This record gives sequence, C-alpha cells and structure tokens, in this order.
Amino acid sequence: MIERDLEGWTLAFDLDGTLVETHRDLVGTLNRMLALKGLPEVPMEGARDLIGGGARALLTHGFALAGAPPEQANDPALYDAFIADYIEHIADHSQPFEGCVETLDGLAARGATLVVVTNKRSDLSEMLLDRLDLTRRFAAVVGPDRVSAKKPSGAHLVEAVRLVGGDPARSIMVGDAEPDIGCARDAGLPVIGVSFGYTPTPVEELLPDVIVDAFADIEEAVDMIVVDHYVARALSGV
Repeated sequence: MIERDLEGWTLAFDLDGTLVETHRDLVGTLNRMLALKGLPEVPMEGARDLIGGGARALLTHGFALAGAPPEQANDPALYDAFIADYIEHIADHSQPFEGCVETLDGLAARGATLVVVTNKRSDLSEMLLDRLDLTRRFAAVVGPDRVSAKKPSGAHLVEAVRLVGGDPARSIMVGDAEPDIGCARDAGLPVIGVSFGYTPTPVEELLPDVIVDAFADIEEAVDMIVVDHYVARALSGV
C-alpha cells in the first residue's frame, strides 16, 4: 500500500516545456503567421526559447526575430489567426515529456494535489491536456485568465494553489523558465527547475531550489523539499 505522505501538499506545474513538449506545434503556428506577412520562418529548434509567455509574447518575439516592426505582431487580427491555427494543430506533435505520466500518477497516489499554472490561456491549455489525456490528473488548470495576474507574479501561483484548496505554505512550483522561478520567488515558495524545457537563460542561472534533468527525477526533488520543510519547522519549534 502506498503511503499518502504528501497529503496536504500542492504541486504546481508549468505546462509548455515542463509537462509537455509543445514547441513544434507552437513554432509551426508562428511560422505560418510569419508566412502570411511574407516574413521568413524562424528555425524550429532555435525558436524553442521564445515559448513561455503566452501567445502574444510568442508573436512579439517571433516577429522581432524575423525583423518585423512591433505593430505587426500586435495586430488583433493576427492574434486571432494565431489562435485559430494553433487550435487546429494543437497536438499534431506535442507529447508529455518522458516519465511525466508515471511521475504525476505516483505523486497523486501519495496524496499530493496537482495543479497546472501556465501563461497559456486556460481553454487552450485544457484542450491540449485533454488531447493528451492529462487533464484528469490535475485538480485545476489555471491560466492567466483565471487569476488576477500572470507569471512571474506570485499572485498567479498563490491564487492557483488556493483555488484547489491548497495551502501556499505547503506548495512547490515546478517549471522550466524565468516566469516559473520568478513567480515562486515572488510568492516565497520553493521551486524545482527542469533543465529540458524552453528558456533563453540557462535554468541554473535562475537559481531554483533544485534542478532536475528528467521528469522522473521530480519526485525525489519534491521529497527533498518536503523533508527540508519539516526539518525547518522542527528546528523553529513550530
């Protein structure tokens, strides 16, 4: 029988570049938007690090990389076209990272509450997770449209934790990039950084509490943080 030793803990996961490898579909849509404007495509692998701030940020960064003026990327019609195209291709190539499903199921079996905290719109996030049979593994999927601020604001993380009935004092963020590490730091919560995601700044330079190189290592990292939490409480006499 599995011990439910993570009962009362909330684990918040970023989506793109943390749970799911999505760059081929996102950059594919970006390149089709660039083609509509007669602009050169951005390289598939080289554009991985543009991902993380949501669709508008991806358009802004992608169009800048292609040498386009900022106003082109800010065209509302272009954003609408991006979303329509992305919906059509949302899971053509996107897949959970290796070890993701098994690790999530293992953490849930031990009593942890799992929540997605992403800068991707909530409906798009749920659509992608539904296609990959991941939605049911989370208590909620919380995009910026369901909270008062988006990552790197700590409010996004804290409000998401409270939305699923969690206690921010017993919560951990897991992410791949500055918005994830930044929101955890802003909220005063521990954070696990994954090295396999999408970030222009190497994750070790972002100084998360623990860095993992594979999704399967997240469970051990969670255990380290939980142990440190209870040791600190014991030492403080709480």
